[in-house]
Amino acid sequence: MTDLSEYDAILFDLDGVLTPTADVHMRAWDALFTHYFAEQNVASTYTENDYFVYVDGKPRYEGVASLLASRGIQLPWGTPNDAPTANTVCGLGNRKNVEFTSILTRDGVTPYPGSLALLDQLAAAGTPLAVVSSSQNAESVLAAAGLRDRFRAVVDGAVAAHEGIQGKPAPDTFLRAAVLLGVAPARAVVVEDALSGVAAGAAGHFGLVVGVDRGVGHDALVAAGANVVVSDLAECTYASPSESETL
Repeated sequence: MTDLSEYDAILFDLDGVLTPTADVHMRAWDALFTHYFAEQNVASTYTENDYFVYVDGKPRYEGVASLLASRGIQLPWGTPNDAPTANTVCGLGNRKNVEFTSILTRDGVTPYPGSLALLDQLAAAGTPLAVVSSSQNAESVLAAAGLRDRFRAVVDGAVAAHEGIQGKPAPDTFLRAAVLLGVAPARAVVVEDALSGVAAGAAGHFGLVVGVDRGVGHDALVAAGANVVVSDLAECTYASPSESETL
């Protein structure tokens, strides 16, 4: 496995890469669209595959629009200030966020052990780290997981909206994080579990794109542009000389 500490910086997606909040997002999307489809008498049901194909890794409102389009549903876009009860793209997106916040508050979040082990090794090596997430909840998730102080920069959905940065699969948020860390994209690594995020890393011509397969599939990640695919970030860790002697 490539030693990630050989690069100048590592840019991590958050949900599904560092924390199992992808599960929380999946449950929130399921709750939203199961109820909405029943309410609107949509013939087809919402499935887990819908999450991976239409919403995973995308900015929230774009995910809503993409999923609705897959069912031939068109709604007014609305504004980010729309109430969660509004029958608009933004209203549905805000309703999804209510579901997400409720689940996160109730259940909390714990980092993946393998991801934590990799972060520890990269910290020991002094490698600059950033989080690049489409979620507008990244800061609260990082704080809940006890990870915020490990990252020099966080470029999330809130930052992207404030600065007018295009979201994934465009590479812009990753490129912004590289600027904040003062590194060239060719000397940085993107770590992603979503097809849109992997595509963003490939489009940005980063030095290495690592796909983490949490369910989307090895072949799909490679097709999207991943150079390496792992099932857990523990596979990116390495044993120290003293540890190697005992293996």
